[in-house]
Amino acid sequence: MLEIIKMQETDREIVMKMVEDFYHSPAVIHPVPTKVLLRTFEDAVSGTQGLDGYKLQEDGRVIGFSYITEFYACEMGGKCIMLEEIYLSEAARGKGYATQFFNWLFEKYAYAKRFRLEVSKDNAGVSGLYERLGFTFLDYGQMVRDVL
Repeated sequence: MLEIIKMQETDREIVMKMVEDFYHSPAVIHPVPTKVLLRTFEDAVSGTQGLDGYKLQEDGRVIGFSYITEFYACEMGGKCIMLEEIYLSEAARGKGYATQFFNWLFEKYAYAKRFRLEVSKDNAGVSGLYERLGFTFLDYGQMVRDVL
């Protein structure tokens, strides 16, 4: 059974190892400086930046993590939950934990008008899961202006 628990400062070492694995996988299309990854973890555990961090556990062992933000989506007329990141260790994949996580997400944020996530073309294998969970692709690209 999957346990989903708020991250704490004491989770830094194990979560950051998984963050590094995530950022060196096909799920991510560009490098992110380690200082930014650390700041993200710190923001998630501080609760002051609108970012929630969760560790995913199996039998008391941390097997993954997730970062979630919430914002108003004008085109939906309500709250949007952005799944910033979700990661499951290799050994935890194929056990139905991702589906359990999404069911928890949909229940916890039942008031949301939209759930959103990003998926890279190189990580297309996971798209089938997301589609089975009701996600569809948006037909427009994204543009960003980064200020690190």
